[in-house]
Amino acid sequence: MPEWKQRAELLNTVPGVGSVFISSIVADLPELGNLNRKQIAALVGVAPFNNDSGPSKGRRRIWGGRSHLRSLLYMCVVAGLRCNETIQGFYRHLLAAGKPSKVAIVACMRKLLVILNAMLHSQKAWRSASPSVQADSV
Repeated sequence: MPEWKQRAELLNTVPGVGSVFISSIVADLPELGNLNRKQIAALVGVAPFNNDSGPSKGRRRIWGGRSHLRSLLYMCVVAGLRCNETIQGFYRHLLAAGKPSKVAIVACMRKLLVILNAMLHSQKAWRSASPSVQADSV
Protein backbone atom coordinates (compact mmCIF):
# COMPACT_ATOMS: atom_id res chain seq x y z
CA MET A 1 0.00 0.00 0.00
CA PRO A 2 2.75 2.59 0.66
CA GLU A 3 4.05 1.92 -2.87
CA TRP A 4 0.60 2.71 -4.30
CA LYS A 5 0.50 5.97 -2.36
CA GLN A 6 3.93 6.98 -3.64
CA ARG A 7 2.92 6.18 -7.24
CA ALA A 8 -0.30 8.19 -6.83
CA GLU A 9 1.59 11.20 -5.46
CA LEU A 10 3.99 11.15 -8.43
CA LEU A 11 1.14 10.92 -10.94
CA ASN A 12 -0.75 13.70 -9.17
CA THR A 13 1.94 16.20 -10.21
CA VAL A 14 0.88 15.96 -13.89
CA PRO A 15 -1.50 18.72 -15.07
CA GLY A 16 -4.76 17.29 -16.41
CA VAL A 17 -4.50 13.98 -14.58
CA GLY A 18 -7.22 13.62 -11.98
CA SER A 19 -7.86 11.45 -8.96
CA VAL A 20 -10.17 9.00 -10.76
CA PHE A 21 -7.55 8.27 -13.41
CA ILE A 22 -4.79 8.03 -10.83
CA SER A 23 -6.65 5.54 -8.64
CA SER A 24 -7.65 3.48 -11.68
CA ILE A 25 -4.21 3.37 -13.22
CA VAL A 26 -2.47 2.55 -9.97
CA ALA A 27 -4.89 -0.30 -9.27
CA ASP A 28 -5.46 -1.65 -12.80
CA LEU A 29 -2.05 -1.11 -14.40
CA PRO A 30 0.62 -2.33 -11.97
CA GLU A 31 2.98 -2.79 -14.94
CA LEU A 32 3.28 0.99 -15.39
CA GLY A 33 6.90 1.97 -14.82
CA ASN A 34 8.21 -1.55 -15.44
CA LEU A 35 7.63 -1.98 -19.19
CA ASN A 36 9.06 -0.12 -22.17
CA ARG A 37 7.04 2.46 -24.12
CA LYS A 38 5.86 0.07 -26.83
CA GLN A 39 4.76 -2.59 -24.38
CA ILE A 40 2.83 -0.20 -22.14
CA ALA A 41 1.11 1.41 -25.15
CA ALA A 42 0.03 -2.00 -26.44
CA LEU A 43 -1.17 -3.04 -22.98
CA VAL A 44 -3.50 -0.04 -22.73
CA GLY A 45 -4.48 -0.27 -26.40
CA VAL A 46 -3.09 2.97 -27.80
CA ALA A 47 -0.41 1.38 -29.98
CA PRO A 48 -1.19 1.42 -33.70
CA PHE A 49 -1.47 -2.05 -35.22
CA ASN A 50 -1.33 -2.63 -38.94
CA ASN A 51 -4.09 -4.17 -41.03
CA ASP A 52 -1.91 -5.55 -43.84
CA SER A 53 -2.49 -8.69 -45.83
CA GLY A 54 -0.14 -9.65 -48.62
CA PRO A 55 0.53 -6.68 -50.89
CA SER A 56 -2.40 -4.61 -49.57
CA LYS A 57 -1.64 -2.04 -46.92
CA GLY A 58 -4.49 -1.18 -44.58
CA ARG A 59 -4.83 1.68 -42.15
CA ARG A 60 -3.23 1.50 -38.72
CA ARG A 61 -5.72 1.24 -35.89
CA ILE A 62 -5.66 1.05 -32.11
CA TRP A 63 -7.50 -1.83 -30.47
CA GLY A 64 -7.31 -4.32 -27.65
CA GLY A 65 -5.78 -3.65 -24.30
CA ARG A 66 -7.55 -2.33 -21.24
CA SER A 67 -10.37 -0.27 -22.70
CA HIS A 68 -11.52 1.30 -19.42
CA LEU A 69 -8.04 2.77 -18.92
CA ARG A 70 -8.02 3.95 -22.53
CA SER A 71 -11.31 5.78 -21.93
CA LEU A 72 -9.93 7.47 -18.83
CA LEU A 73 -6.73 8.35 -20.67
CA TYR A 74 -8.80 10.01 -23.39
CA MET A 75 -10.50 12.24 -20.80
CA CYS A 76 -7.12 13.13 -19.28
CA VAL A 77 -5.86 14.23 -22.68
CA VAL A 78 -8.99 16.32 -23.28
CA ALA A 79 -8.36 18.02 -19.93
CA GLY A 80 -4.65 18.24 -20.71
CA LEU A 81 -5.36 20.13 -23.91
CA ARG A 82 -6.53 22.97 -21.69
CA CYS A 83 -3.93 22.93 -18.91
CA ASN A 84 -0.90 20.83 -19.94
CA GLU A 85 1.57 22.76 -22.12
CA THR A 86 3.38 19.64 -23.29
CA ILE A 87 0.22 17.95 -24.55
CA GLN A 88 -1.06 21.24 -26.05
CA GLY A 89 2.14 21.78 -27.99
CA PHE A 90 2.25 18.21 -29.29
CA TYR A 91 -1.42 18.39 -30.33
CA ARG A 92 -0.90 21.68 -32.18
CA HIS A 93 2.18 20.25 -33.91
CA LEU A 94 0.20 17.24 -35.15
CA LEU A 95 -2.67 19.42 -36.38
CA ALA A 96 -0.23 21.66 -38.22
CA ALA A 97 1.24 18.55 -39.86
CA GLY A 98 -2.22 17.78 -41.28
CA LYS A 99 -3.34 15.01 -38.93
CA PRO A 100 -7.07 14.67 -38.21
CA SER A 101 -8.03 15.77 -34.69
CA LYS A 102 -8.96 12.26 -33.48
CA VAL A 103 -5.64 10.87 -34.69
CA ALA A 104 -3.84 13.71 -32.91
CA ILE A 105 -5.76 13.01 -29.69
CA VAL A 106 -4.83 9.31 -29.81
CA ALA A 107 -1.19 10.26 -30.38
CA CYS A 108 -1.41 12.57 -27.35
CA MET A 109 -2.91 9.71 -25.33
CA ARG A 110 0.08 7.56 -26.15
CA LYS A 111 2.50 10.39 -25.40
CA LEU A 112 0.92 11.04 -21.99
CA LEU A 113 1.00 7.33 -21.15
CA VAL A 114 4.67 7.08 -22.12
CA ILE A 115 5.45 10.15 -19.99
CA LEU A 116 3.65 8.62 -17.00
CA ASN A 117 5.52 5.36 -17.55
CA ALA A 118 8.87 7.18 -17.61
CA MET A 119 7.98 9.18 -14.50
CA LEU A 120 7.25 6.04 -12.51
CA HIS A 121 10.31 4.27 -13.88
CA SER A 122 12.64 7.12 -12.85
CA GLN A 123 10.64 8.08 -9.73
CA LYS A 124 10.72 11.75 -10.73
CA ALA A 125 7.82 14.19 -10.51
CA TRP A 126 6.39 16.15 -13.44
CA ARG A 127 8.32 19.14 -14.65
CA SER A 128 7.08 21.51 -17.30
CA ALA A 129 8.82 21.41 -20.65
CA SER A 130 9.19 25.19 -20.89
CA PRO A 131 9.86 26.98 -17.59
CA SER A 132 10.81 30.21 -19.39
CA VAL A 133 7.26 30.54 -20.77
CA GLN A 134 5.83 30.40 -17.26
CA ALA A 135 8.27 33.02 -16.00
CA ASP A 136 7.39 35.39 -18.87
CA SER A 137 3.63 35.08 -18.31
CA VAL A 138 3.81 36.18 -14.66
